[in-house]
Amino acid sequence: MGIFSAIFSAPFAPLRGTVWVAEQVRDEAEKQFYDRGKIRRQLEEVADARRDGRLDDSEADQLERELVGRLLEATRRNKSKEQG
Repeated sequence: MGIFSAIFSAPFAPLRGTVWVAEQVRDEAEKQFYDRGKIRRQLEEVADARRDGRLDDSEADQLERELVGRLLEATRRNKSKEQG
């Protein structure tokens, strides 16, 4: 049966390779998006921009909410990796 499955699955090999590459790109993008150190630095940048007047309070509040949400999600993901 091995030869038959190899013959019939061969046309799908490029598709499997493409899916694998797409999964690797997604995983790396998520890793960077949920990097807790990077998020903390971005929170500091928002605070600096607010203090310097480059962002008004409403813009800074919105950015901080988004960043804190990402930070919470990053923490949740990290805990689930440690438990799983």
